Amino acid sequence: MTVCIVTPAPRGSQAGNRVTACRWQRIFEQLGFTVELLTHPPERPPEVLVALHAIKSADAVHWVKHRWPDVPVVLALTGTDVYHPLRRSARGLATARMADRLVVLQPLAFKELPADLHARTRVIYQSVAPPLPPHRPPADEFRVCVLGHLRALKDPFRAAAAARQMPVSSRLMVYHAGGVLEAPLLETARQEHRTNPRYRWLGELPAYRARQLMASSHLLVHSSLKEGGANVVSEAIALGLPVLASRIPGNVGLLGPDYPGYFPPQDTATLVALLRRAETNRGFYRELKKGVQTQQPVFFPEKEVQAWRELLLSLGMSLPG
Repeated sequence: MTVCIVTPAPRGSQAGNRVTACRWQRIFEQLGFTVELLTHPPERPPEVLVALHAIKSADAVHWVKHRWPDVPVVLALTGTDVYHPLRRSARGLATARMADRLVVLQPLAFKELPADLHARTRVIYQSVAPPLPPHRPPADEFRVCVLGHLRALKDPFRAAAAARQMPVSSRLMVYHAGGVLEAPLLETARQEHRTNPRYRWLGELPAYRARQLMASSHLLVHSSLKEGGANVVSEAIALGLPVLASRIPGNVGLLGPDYPGYFPPQDTATLVALLRRAETNRGFYRELKKGVQTQQPVFFPEKEVQAWRELLLSLGMSLPG
């Protein structure tokens, strides 16, 4: 029995869609399926098609539904689907309505979807599998990590801008890792690295090194303007790494509405105040850490496996074995 996963992110990419697709591949294999991971429509009918991105994977969904109408289609809606063009894209909406099930990565995404899609939509949180390194930040600096590709939608230099406004007494350092998705921003990163003594641009790191960076940091700053539910926030929660995050639905849906570490999108002044408070106020830092620890059970791998098992059974499928 074959599951076909289609993602627009190519082999070797560390884009969120590829990371998610590879994790789901492991889950389906754990459930007993053979998995094809493709960037194009399948050549043979699978038992089920799982497609990431309503617009970029529309060809695969339409191909399968027109050629093999009995094959169930599960469409995972990404952040750029939910919070940007889906309502304004006739093709994206048609693709979503063609799918038998829709998957979103956090519950606040429901508010952005047309009501007629709610009944077929499921929330599946992105789990983080062990082994996880212990959270051990250094004593000689207040280390802040940013893990985000260079893309305007990520607002990638907000932490760097905040670092420039920290007082002389601060020990804060920002370490930024990510790939280059929008080439003009690379020179901005290099210029910031040259001129900002509190900022270091690391480029794209292998997954294990990125996780080590997170485990050795005091904070993650996640400043995106729009997100469906970022892998890096799930990883931070699993590691017990406190997060300072833009108050957008994609972050609030993962960290919870009462989490104390939010700042308005693009608001450098509020981020500076949060950074100063986290560095100097142990009680506030413990409050942030307790906030992410409270959310950790949501991201246990067995819960993601069970969510997929229930979704497939809801399609009338019999699981292997």
